[in-house]
Amino acid sequence: MAQAATKKVTALHKGYRTRHQIRVVTAASLFDGHDASINIIRRILQASGSEVIHLGHNRAVDEIVTAAIQEDVQAIAVSSYQGGHIEFFKYMLDLLRERGAGDIRVFGGGGGVIVPAEIRELEEYGVARVYSPDDGQRMGLQGIIDDMLAQSDFDPAAQVPPDVEALGKGDWRALARFITALENGVLAKDQAQEIARRAGKLSASVPVIGITGTGGAGKSSLTDELVLRFRLDHDDALKIAIIAVDPSRRKTGGALLGDRIRMNAIHVPTIYMRSLATRQAQRELPKTLPEIIAATKVAGFDLVIIETPGIGQGDAGIVPFADVSLYVMTPEFGAASQLEKIDMLDFADLVAINKFDRRGAQDALRDVRKQIQRNHQAFSAPIEEMPVYGTVAAHFNDDGVTALYQELTARMREKGVWERHGRLPAVGVKVSTGETVIVPPARQRYLAEIAETVRGYKETVGEQVRLARERQQLVESQRMLGESGQDASALAKLIAEREQAMDPRARKLIDIWPKIKDSYTGEEYVVKIRDREIRTPLRYTTLSGTQIPKVGLPRYEDHGELLRWLLLENLPGTFPYTAGVFPFKREEEDPTRMFAGEGDAFRTNRRFKYLSKDYAAKRLSTAFDSVTLYGYDPNERPDIYGKVGNSGVSIATLDDMKALYDGFDLCDPRTSVSMTINGPAPTILAMFLNTAIDQQLDRFERDNGRPPIEEEIATIKAWALENVRGTVQADILKEDQGQNTCIFSTEFSLRMMGDIQEYFIENQIRNFYSVSISGYHIAEAGANPISQLAFTLANGFTYVEAYLARGMHVNDFAPNLSFFFSYGMDPEYAVLGRVARRIWAVAMRERYGANERSQKLKFHSQTSGRSLHAQEIAFNDIRTTLQALISTYDNTNSLHTNAYDEAITTPTEESVRRAMAIQMIINKEWGVAKNENPNQGSFIIEELTDLVEEAVLKEFERLSERGGVLGAMETGYQRGKIQEESLYYEHRKHDGSYPIIGVNTFKNPHGDAIPEKLELIRSTEEEKQSQLKRLHAFQQRHADTAPQMLEWLQRAAMKNENVFVVLMDAVRCCSLGQITEALFEVGGEYRRNM
Repeated sequence: MAQAATKKVTALHKGYRTRHQIRVVTAASLFDGHDASINIIRRILQASGSEVIHLGHNRAVDEIVTAAIQEDVQAIAVSSYQGGHIEFFKYMLDLLRERGAGDIRVFGGGGGVIVPAEIRELEEYGVARVYSPDDGQRMGLQGIIDDMLAQSDFDPAAQVPPDVEALGKGDWRALARFITALENGVLAKDQAQEIARRAGKLSASVPVIGITGTGGAGKSSLTDELVLRFRLDHDDALKIAIIAVDPSRRKTGGALLGDRIRMNAIHVPTIYMRSLATRQAQRELPKTLPEIIAATKVAGFDLVIIETPGIGQGDAGIVPFADVSLYVMTPEFGAASQLEKIDMLDFADLVAINKFDRRGAQDALRDVRKQIQRNHQAFSAPIEEMPVYGTVAAHFNDDGVTALYQELTARMREKGVWERHGRLPAVGVKVSTGETVIVPPARQRYLAEIAETVRGYKETVGEQVRLARERQQLVESQRMLGESGQDASALAKLIAEREQAMDPRARKLIDIWPKIKDSYTGEEYVVKIRDREIRTPLRYTTLSGTQIPKVGLPRYEDHGELLRWLLLENLPGTFPYTAGVFPFKREEEDPTRMFAGEGDAFRTNRRFKYLSKDYAAKRLSTAFDSVTLYGYDPNERPDIYGKVGNSGVSIATLDDMKALYDGFDLCDPRTSVSMTINGPAPTILAMFLNTAIDQQLDRFERDNGRPPIEEEIATIKAWALENVRGTVQADILKEDQGQNTCIFSTEFSLRMMGDIQEYFIENQIRNFYSVSISGYHIAEAGANPISQLAFTLANGFTYVEAYLARGMHVNDFAPNLSFFFSYGMDPEYAVLGRVARRIWAVAMRERYGANERSQKLKFHSQTSGRSLHAQEIAFNDIRTTLQALISTYDNTNSLHTNAYDEAITTPTEESVRRAMAIQMIINKEWGVAKNENPNQGSFIIEELTDLVEEAVLKEFERLSERGGVLGAMETGYQRGKIQEESLYYEHRKHDGSYPIIGVNTFKNPHGDAIPEKLELIRSTEEEKQSQLKRLHAFQQRHADTAPQMLEWLQRAAMKNENVFVVLMDAVRCCSLGQITEALFEVGGEYRRNM
């Protein structure tokens, strides 16, 4: 065999120089959320000259191992931080060895979650290296990459099978090695000739489809949808090979092979996928592509699909290699004359205008058809017969894609390369007819309009301030002139002009201010609500006898400054709610959240009772394990089993939900439950509401000694729904942007969110939030505070637009919207709530005409998880205390303080007590916190508020330029920005320019700052087995009714009926995993993005 070719291009970074072209699969482990850390790793790998197949987040061991074998990589790099990492990595090594790929190196990291003893255990088992945060600090990110490359620098092609016969035996490992040898130009000449000879005999019977098009047109998604239709049409009887090509970087020699991450339909034994880099500058396709196609034909595939990189106007390199070629574009190609420059319109058998739901799609269809007609001189044929199709690959079961697929197979038959006939019914369209529109095209500028509204409001404030000041000055001048005996009559007209020009509301605010001020100067604030007198103490007396006001008032005498304060700040509970949405905080109910989630429902229930025993108000905040977060049932498969009950509670059935909240009256006005779950949120919410209803039905039976009759059941159910309090997160937009727990297609998830809100309106559920629009997870993925706030508010306004488009009234749904923010260490966090409340209030009143209740933005906050470090973990409590303090000053509606050991493990009983004590000390002991608006009147707070507000409005405009939130998500704008900010933070942390005490400065002089021994909270074997038994018992008990109910659920989804209405019944007899699998079939799986 010839000597393996060495790389000619060196890495951009000065580090380890590889001898071979290194390929790496990168991923975040199964049920792990945002993959910020592994994205940083894969970027540096690319910059160091590696070809990276990035799989993204939530990847099962089998998916990663299969990808590594098919792609013939030297290494796998996995982030694993949601628990179950021991089982995950060991299972990966076992599968690799079982499949004859034990030479592939496995690297891992877990941000401190994997403790030193576990690292040693994994490395002894065969993991090449697990990198700790201390490794990162000591070696630097590039040092970690260099270490990985050095351990992976070997030639896979050296192990190519000696006999070509291996190709025909269905051995993917053998095929992968032959492709690597061909790609590297080192396959023995006689073997290459034998492959070519055998392939020549098969050419007519193994068709090749070539798919090419412009960058960003959605070629990978469309390819995946076509593969899915081949599977459905032929009952998975076809063996399909997919070869996806991406360009190599000229400067580094590295490449991002980014097609596999988009594929959902390839995870069956009949499909093989290989990603290739061009490895030569200015080439659309690798020079060895013909030989690689020949190898796949010899390997016994029935069909070969080639997908090329995004191309320019003059490229048609795929045509000589394909029997049928498809050109993919979008409606945004510019002027119609640009079509004359696209070479592929001369050669393509079919043209797909993907993303056909965009504005201008019909015009694009007409123009492309005309150009095809001209290019082919087909003037005698009707323009409608031109082979141009409108598709929306992002839509589940899109009929435009099905039409394209059926024409593709028809063309293959015409050319004599396809004789098969499928079973899919023919569709009678040529373009997508899907009517699903989340935000109508006419409303795509909504964020720019909101920015204009807020700026317009502030301009109006400035004008009103000037008028108020001039009016006061003129009145005072008139008074002084009169007192001195001079004629002041000329001023009366000027005063009247100012009076007339002033907004009546502004005049009223100034006129009533003395009375308002007086009402806050007494001992108590008294209001009457429905004949009920409510008295609120206005003073707190210190040990020294000082009277601290609950609400501090400004001392302005100038009417201009007073009016500016009233219009931009005002008292808590008064528009624009900058200082808070309620006049006073609730007595007897601190904003403290009792956070728990570990093991099974019974253990978490005990933790809830322990945390809340000293409080009259029960504010329970629930963390679910990652198996539940991704909508799955517990399972014995190691990469699932290891995560059951770790880093959260395992909930799979309605029985589990009832056990979780046993002993808590969910309809008591002092009980509030928060559930942090997103992808499967509709199912979990249905379980929770059923639990609340069943509690009241059980109470009725206990109190009356009999079960309720039908009429009584309806009354009890309605009362329970009207009185249950709490929130479910359910925010699918931030899940996509932060690469978190998306499980269904974004379109279907947004539809189900709308279904929930309609159910809430119909059943008058006013005390429960249908969504918690979260910035916390955006921040955890790496966003800075301004991006967190801007993206979160933009997502909130997107829900407003989406629900309005569904015909709901703003005042019916806006009170059911809540928000969730992370509070970190940067100065902007100090005004997060102030800016959010003011923008929301102004936009809702001035832009949407919403009432007072709808103008009030209510938010839960949590101290930053990103600022929890595994090094010197005791210091985390100091950071958490400061973050809790600024959140309290910012008048958060509820607050969760992280435990110091959450950097490594599920918090222990001791660490949770300390975390709760932080809030209790602030609320009970910290003197300034007795005042409820301490931020008002601070120069720096006012300056920060204006700066952050303007930065948010500018981000709104950038999002608007990209078609709003959903349009920006299509291009990956939010995700890219989050990742860039994350990378910037990591670089600053590693080079020490961003000081973090105990991590990169003031480091422990006595050795490793990461504790060798720490109490690790893990689910027990008994709890895992108990969950499996309870699940099986539930499923067996409902074996007769579950299939019919799942069928009803699917039918409701397909008929565009309200899915949540059916879910309320489905959860009574179906498990979480059963429901998730059923909805996958009708709603589509989430398609990951790079």
